[in-house]
Amino acid sequence: MAPPQLPSKTLLLFLLHLLLVHLPKAATSTADSFNYNGFKTAGLILTDESGLTSTGALQLTRGDRALWKKGHAFHGQPLRFKQFPSSAGNTTVSFSTRFVFAIVNEIEYDGGNGLAFAIAPSTLSNAMGGDYLGLVRNNTNGNFSNHVFAVEFDTYQGTWLNDLNDNHVGVDINGVTSNKSETAAYFTDDGKSQRIDLKSGDLIQAWIDYNGSEKWINVTVAPISHTSKPARPLISYSIDLYPVLLDSMYVGFSSGTSRATSAHYVLAWSFAINGEAQELDVSHLPKIPKKKTSWKSSKLLPYSTTLSLLFLMMLGSVAYLVYKRRKLTSETVEEWELDYPHRLPYKEIYRATNGFSEKELLGRGGFGSVYRGVLRSNGMEVAVKKVAHDGKQGMKEFVSEVSSLGRLRHRNLVQLQGWCRRKDELLLVYEFMPNGSLDTFLFNAKKRHLSWDERFKILKGIASGLLYLHEGWEQVVIHRDVKASNVLLDAELNGKLGDFGLARLYEHGTNPQTTHIVGTLGYMAPELSITGKATKSSDVFGFGAFLLEMACGRRPVEATRPSDEMVLVSWVHMCWRRGELLSVVDDRLGKKYVEAEVELVLKLGVLCSQTVPEARPSMRQVVQFLDGDVPLQEVPLEKLLVEDDLGYDQLVMAYPSSDKFTSKSSSRMENSEVSRDLYLPQSGY
Repeated sequence: MAPPQLPSKTLLLFLLHLLLVHLPKAATSTADSFNYNGFKTAGLILTDESGLTSTGALQLTRGDRALWKKGHAFHGQPLRFKQFPSSAGNTTVSFSTRFVFAIVNEIEYDGGNGLAFAIAPSTLSNAMGGDYLGLVRNNTNGNFSNHVFAVEFDTYQGTWLNDLNDNHVGVDINGVTSNKSETAAYFTDDGKSQRIDLKSGDLIQAWIDYNGSEKWINVTVAPISHTSKPARPLISYSIDLYPVLLDSMYVGFSSGTSRATSAHYVLAWSFAINGEAQELDVSHLPKIPKKKTSWKSSKLLPYSTTLSLLFLMMLGSVAYLVYKRRKLTSETVEEWELDYPHRLPYKEIYRATNGFSEKELLGRGGFGSVYRGVLRSNGMEVAVKKVAHDGKQGMKEFVSEVSSLGRLRHRNLVQLQGWCRRKDELLLVYEFMPNGSLDTFLFNAKKRHLSWDERFKILKGIASGLLYLHEGWEQVVIHRDVKASNVLLDAELNGKLGDFGLARLYEHGTNPQTTHIVGTLGYMAPELSITGKATKSSDVFGFGAFLLEMACGRRPVEATRPSDEMVLVSWVHMCWRRGELLSVVDDRLGKKYVEAEVELVLKLGVLCSQTVPEARPSMRQVVQFLDGDVPLQEVPLEKLLVEDDLGYDQLVMAYPSSDKFTSKSSSRMENSEVSRDLYLPQSGY
């Protein structure tokens, strides 16, 4: 008998081909591209709430009431995003990604807050959940130093972030205030727009393609039932990512939850640099857990007359309480208010301060009262400035503050988070400064005194903030009330300049349109009493008084001191001419200071306080002197124009009565010092 014949080589190759085709596709990866259908073997970096389901799906956040949580999942190794040199100069590489995701709400029609595809320099362990989607923190949102690029799929409308709605896709640069956003939708082959509900729980496929040479990004979404990528993207946006992305960056996903929760899933993901991401095998996607449903058996109401009457009484009581509460938080929004961004609902501010409870009161000033609060929408701690009906700040000042501070961004300016108007009440919502006013550290004996290093750091910070107001924004902003009580300190004792109720905007190169003399005794430049027009130079004068205030530990004008020491700048000038400049230094500092720095601050304070505006340095020069970039040249003392009776003139202008220097007028002066504070902390705060 002949031996059995072995299968031919052709037959073996055919069987091997069939085996490879019908096997489930495993994760594949190269140095600059990868393709994951399920994530069991992907080797992702999972942090915070993220994890893998039993089927291999990536779950960024759970839907089990994990409030204010975040989840991250990044590719196991960072990728290179810079190519240099190239024919087009230093550029960012092109990249392409596609993925399938699903957002399942715990409560129907109420989810939060969404997920994002992210490219970041780290795995974002310090970022916040909620509206910030695990991308940034509330105090770093929008900072250039973040180097974060993201495409968000947002299911919650944050009005303070200018969100389009609660169902949108947005392109984010260094924060969660989208540079470009659109309502979630896709375009059919005949060009019709079809809306997509991101929080429906249905599977959705997304494509993100960036062209590094043309500096253009396209974002496309479609339901999984749409078998091919739509020809027309949802977002097509021109942007250069070269300043944003570093050479080595992580790619992955991030999500956050706040007051309502959702489960955020990613089922498949492919990515490629300088090429198109591989297609995903949507027929072999891992299953996601089904949405949990619950039911409660209803109970019939008793038919007895007594219980029915009791029920109606309870219902009436509840209705009355609801009516009363709604009346407390009702508001009418006028048309002009819609022209200004960052408006918050009155109800949210009312709840944040527990109904403006006395327990939350931080202090009172001439403008009204300031309360501590916590915004329930994002958990942010804030200070709410409630301008009283008879307060000194009217509607014109309020609108000015909203239009200027709401758009200013600088690390040494108090950040306005939002605003509201209800009837005649004016409300400003600021970031909360846990250490309160600098004024209390200088003049409140119960507070610890600041070291010289802390004071010098604060001075340089406020100088930087004031320079930004004068030269760093699209319009010039004149502060007009620079002083220690308008400087607030954060947890690290960084100084931030506040109270922009007096700010006036005017275009670069034009004259100020100011018609009122406003400011605080001892900080007002002498020319204001003649011209009535505030300028950058008058701000410099106020900053000069602030410099001396910090170095000497006393106010610019103190009526109870001897006549030659009453006006601080005159006293410092006199001691400088005598060669006894350091004798004016705050006694609480002892000898623990750098003499060169103290002398610089004192001399610069006198230079900024010169009577002739043209003789004062600009804020740019002041910053250069304080930073040591430019040395302060020796100044001939006989050429300094400092009026010895300057403070006396301001006292006369402020207090026309004959007994200017009695104890009564001294009390009035001190009240004037604090009347325009942004907020006054209580004792022990």
